[in-house]
Amino acid sequence: MATEPISISCGECALERTDACDDCVVSILLGPAETSAVIVDVMEVRAMRMLQRAGLVPELRFRRRVG
Repeated sequence: MATEPISISCGECALERTDACDDCVVSILLGPAETSAVIVDVMEVRAMRMLQRAGLVPELRFRRRVG
């Protein structure tokens, strides 16, 4: 379980510009985070996971690029 805020930037995501973007909770709820990072705090992460488990929103598909 997350204990720190998560910083999400679509420009740093390994799945950027793939079909995964269309089914990512960031894109669905906030739109693409290309120009600046989206900071999601611990309580927001927990709320997103509850919504995901209930089938109300897609999962967070963010995968930080390596290299």
